[in-house]
Amino acid sequence: MSLVGWLQIGLLFLIVFVLIKPLGLYMASVFAGEKTWASPVLKPVERLFYATAGVKADSEQGWIAYTFGMLAFNMFGFVALYGLFRLQGYLPFNPQGFGAVAPDLAFNTAVSFVANTNWQSYGGETTMSHFSQMAGLTVQNFLSAATGFAVAIAVTRAFVRSNASTVGNFWVDMTRATLYVLLPLSILVALTFVAMGLPQTLDGSVVATTLEGTKQTISLGPVASQEAIKQLGTNGGGFFNANAAHPFENPNAFSNYLNILSMVTLSAALAYAFGQMVGDRRQGWAFVATIAVLLISGVAAIYWAESAGNPIHTSLGLDGSLGNMEGKEIRFGQAMTAAYAAVTTGVSDGAVNAMHGSFTGLGGLVPMFLMQLGEVLPGGVGSGLYGMIVFAILTVFVAGLMVGRTPEFLGKKIEGREMKYAMLAVLILPLSILGFSAVSAVMPSALASIGTAGPHGLSEILYAYTSATANNGSAFGGLSANTPWYNTTLGIAMLLGRFAYMVPVLAIAGSLAAKTRISASKGTFPTNTPLFVGLLIAIILILGGLQYFPSLALGPIVEHLLMLSGQTF
Repeated sequence: MSLVGWLQIGLLFLIVFVLIKPLGLYMASVFAGEKTWASPVLKPVERLFYATAGVKADSEQGWIAYTFGMLAFNMFGFVALYGLFRLQGYLPFNPQGFGAVAPDLAFNTAVSFVANTNWQSYGGETTMSHFSQMAGLTVQNFLSAATGFAVAIAVTRAFVRSNASTVGNFWVDMTRATLYVLLPLSILVALTFVAMGLPQTLDGSVVATTLEGTKQTISLGPVASQEAIKQLGTNGGGFFNANAAHPFENPNAFSNYLNILSMVTLSAALAYAFGQMVGDRRQGWAFVATIAVLLISGVAAIYWAESAGNPIHTSLGLDGSLGNMEGKEIRFGQAMTAAYAAVTTGVSDGAVNAMHGSFTGLGGLVPMFLMQLGEVLPGGVGSGLYGMIVFAILTVFVAGLMVGRTPEFLGKKIEGREMKYAMLAVLILPLSILGFSAVSAVMPSALASIGTAGPHGLSEILYAYTSATANNGSAFGGLSANTPWYNTTLGIAMLLGRFAYMVPVLAIAGSLAAKTRISASKGTFPTNTPLFVGLLIAIILILGGLQYFPSLALGPIVEHLLMLSGQTF
């Protein structure tokens, strides 16, 4: 670790902090239907979309209709994306002449991008045509992110309304998220990426002469446009197999900084927008503080673990002064690699600029644990906010039990019905992660895909299902996941982590919207104070620790102990 490294990390989070309020206020105005600086240009476009699609913008939906619209829309997106992959060989903009994607891989990839996971069991530059990248993957990067926005806003309205039977209009929320938030920012970031050297072309490849005088074919494509929404929408899928470690996706320290800022800022600002929309900005800042404490702690833990180096490498005579540099890009360094790893797993993005499987035992444990906490730090755009709200509901319930009062959150009583829905949501993650991991750890065909035996091999399996269920998409490395078993089960895990979580969350929204909003009294437990932030952090950590500690103990923790003793595994 170094002072320069800490200054880089500090500056990064300072910039995020400065951007949170203006972006949060802007998004709050957008989803409230208020006039913004973009309205004169985008409002006519918005009306045109509604007229073309037959959407009545002033007609709202109950939570069941809202949920049905969300599920139907994403089901259509899955079918269209699957069909595109299977027919890829007959479609235009295919300069490499790629054929159809295999059925199980097409299923896995279609689910992955619809579920905002972007898990990739393939190499992008060797599998997907430009048409598939643009009309399929990039489009879903927008739509899956907009879906997360919509659900979060529906839940937010539930706290604002009193005795209401509706939570909003899914089609309006999704349109505004795309048109007013994701599209303008993506254009700005994409142009900045182009200026930094990212390719943006329909050419398939270029032939270059290396320093040794040999010919090398280098893949090209519309990279900058996909990279922008990949990060802003917390999608994470790479145009290239090496993802953000590839110089065409992430050429220098400045592009790496912009990558991280693009990943984290919108989700963090949405937490502030929540406070603005419910009329309690301090509540928004309480969520931001919770995010900051846990995320910065994750960055610090990875930075410390990786800077300490790998004792096994040191015992072999390698210079450990730079720390553990295996699987990392020298142009980013330890500090920005640690920041990238923690942010991408805490934010539900999944892009990587280093190989997480090459981290030390503890360095690899932290990204996995950040995902297992439910990815609320600050999580994906939208999904992080409604995940945080679920944990807040659990926290006020526990606090109510401790003081003997009926739990309330922002003027809404939290009763048995809301608690059942909340517990149903949070139990989906461990059921999928631990269930699929346990089966894969004893199946000979599944074990054949791991790259390393022993605790590291278990970590490969556990990380894969954690990443899929948490809708992250990053890979630990070493696991050959492009098999029928992993493509199918990882796809199911993504569906559970995304949509089986969304449904009870929207049920909570419907239940709360129908309740009377009551004013705070002297007996109300305040939820915008440091005490609440501490309790919220404790609930998040306890749920993660109790559910996953045994599996983590058998994987990365054992690996860390072996590493300290200088043993290979």
